[in-house]
Amino acid sequence: MVIKKIKEGLSRVFARGKEPVEDYIEIDLGRDAIRKSKILIRPFVLKVFEDINPILNTLREGYTIAVIDIKHLKSKDIVELKRAIAKLKKTADALEGSIAGFGENTVIAAPSFAEIYKGETLKSVESVERR
Repeated sequence: MVIKKIKEGLSRVFARGKEPVEDYIEIDLGRDAIRKSKILIRPFVLKVFEDINPILNTLREGYTIAVIDIKHLKSKDIVELKRAIAKLKKTADALEGSIAGFGENTVIAAPSFAEIYKGETLKSVESVERR
């Protein structure tokens, strides 16, 4: 009730003979939901251990699959690389996501909605060729 009186008083001061007009802003709440629901596959380069923090933050958002190039850190300091991978693994486990290495220099980290296939494709191809 007090707020209503203050609002009426202020509107009289600012209106000065004008008819009170209600201004409002329309907020589209559905637009953010659509934008957030898109899956983003984002590349990262791990040059130093501190580069792991932006990767972890984007994974925590829940809509990003991280493709991480570890070649630079691997050639500089293998101990730091192991620390970074351990931190990445711990975060992926906490998010119920998955992590996998592809080749010598690439690691993929995905949130819970995506699963990384770690099957034995080579063995299945060989077994088909033998038949």
